[in-house]
Amino acid sequence: MNAQAGRPDLEVPVLIVGGSLVGLSTSLFLGRLGVRHTLVEKHAGTSIHPRGRGNNVRTMELFRVAGAEDGIRRAAATLADNHGILQTPSLVGGEGEWLFREIDPGGGLARFSPASWCLCSQNDLEPVLLDRAVELGGDLRFSTELQSFDADPDGVTAYLKSRETGEHTVVRAQYLVAADGPRSPVREQLGIGQSGPGDLFHNISLTFRSRRLADVVGERRFIVCYLTRPDADGALLPVDNREHWVFHAPWHPERGETLEDFTEERCAEHIRRAVGDPDLDVEITGRAAWHAAQRVAERYRAGRVLLAGDSAHEMSPTGAFGSNTGIQDAHNLAWKLAAVLGGWAGDGLLDTYDSERRPVAEATSARAAARSVEHSHPGYAPAPEAGGGGRAGGILNVALGYRYPRGAVVGTDPAAEVVPEKLALTGEPGSRAPHLWVRHRGDRVSTLDLFETSPVLLSGGPGAGPAGVRCDWHGAAVRLAEKLSVPLVSLRLGPGAELVPDDDTDWAGRLGISPAGAMLVRPDGFVAWRSPEPAADPEATLHEVLSTVLSLS
Repeated sequence: MNAQAGRPDLEVPVLIVGGSLVGLSTSLFLGRLGVRHTLVEKHAGTSIHPRGRGNNVRTMELFRVAGAEDGIRRAAATLADNHGILQTPSLVGGEGEWLFREIDPGGGLARFSPASWCLCSQNDLEPVLLDRAVELGGDLRFSTELQSFDADPDGVTAYLKSRETGEHTVVRAQYLVAADGPRSPVREQLGIGQSGPGDLFHNISLTFRSRRLADVVGERRFIVCYLTRPDADGALLPVDNREHWVFHAPWHPERGETLEDFTEERCAEHIRRAVGDPDLDVEITGRAAWHAAQRVAERYRAGRVLLAGDSAHEMSPTGAFGSNTGIQDAHNLAWKLAAVLGGWAGDGLLDTYDSERRPVAEATSARAAARSVEHSHPGYAPAPEAGGGGRAGGILNVALGYRYPRGAVVGTDPAAEVVPEKLALTGEPGSRAPHLWVRHRGDRVSTLDLFETSPVLLSGGPGAGPAGVRCDWHGAAVRLAEKLSVPLVSLRLGPGAELVPDDDTDWAGRLGISPAGAMLVRPDGFVAWRSPEPAADPEATLHEVLSTVLSLS
């Protein structure tokens, strides 16, 4: 504490607790928006374990706009040619089947997104996020532990301790973001409960070296291989496709098994049996227990404290939905914190973080559990009546097609499914805005590149509204931005406009509006509202929409 009576050592708008994938992503996204913040992480550095490798297309869209995509793809170069998921009793012999060979067969995803999936292990991804977050001005402090905090209506006082020096620091923040993991001390202190089935299964993650395994694998460049031999099942993941590998073996603590039971000899023999080569060279280099669970916090907000990532939700690792959902939590939350702190949105906007993201976690965690059943994940055998937690469905509609029926949106169907059965990015309010290639200031960009730092109104030229009244959405937006002190950007589409479609794309049809209609897109790229046709009074219409979306009184 500062020597001056009662003064904290540091005052900052946002304090992030936890410096893993979600905490680092929160720092990255806040830095991109110019929000001053401090991040504290009790460990000395970023992850050293090759886990959490699947970054889906939506996550890569977010990293693209934040300026981190190129660095991530460089870090991921070793596994760039690994695509499929193989399920087989053994890697020796011709049995088994590919659950899928390609994530994006035929390249059809390019119609929907300027980005693509990326296989980048957590130990390679986190340093890239760290470097970019620091570059954007983030104050990141490792070996620093949150010991306790006091929350009040005006902010949070946090008490920190350096694990290197023992020094104590008092931080006063307007908001605290808890990205402190599944056993979140912050969530526990707040007394926030969790819903869901709870623990699903337990695994031991083994890192090992084997030079001969690459010969056994051959040309099968899988993301993961599920080995299903009853007495030696497991999941095999390549680290470098040459000699470094990871194996997830089932662990049954409910049967009395302990971590100590997994000796190097037992683990090496288990891997040999699973692979199907009794003479395989196996050198165990690391062991770590992990637990798959399905839980969602009962609320994501408690006053000035907000939960993100594993502190808010846990889900089966199959499909890598957990880390991606957490990163997307961070992106949703970052623009809302920026808007409230910037004074152009009301505090009620932060309540929509819960109403939007919690249903996504509930729906996604059920899909993840169902996919674990489909993939025969080692150690997971739910009772038949449990059904694996839900239907597996396609990956892309879960990763990219989720939507917000309730929240900072206008004109949605509150009863709509959060995860639709089919991917439909047609510009409906509550869904991610459509991707179009356009020319903007001479550069070829995706429309998704335009939605990061402010709300954006997309429209065509002036058109005739009801009763022949001229409707000029652009002029109305320019006037309202000044009147409401909202950083609303208005961009027109069409020949000679700010945005010129890169080809003969029916841009209005792709957005679901007429050439004289309009669409309001939030800074996170989600459609807040759209008017397919002109309005009699566009300024009054936009005023009402903005007031609702931004919780302006």
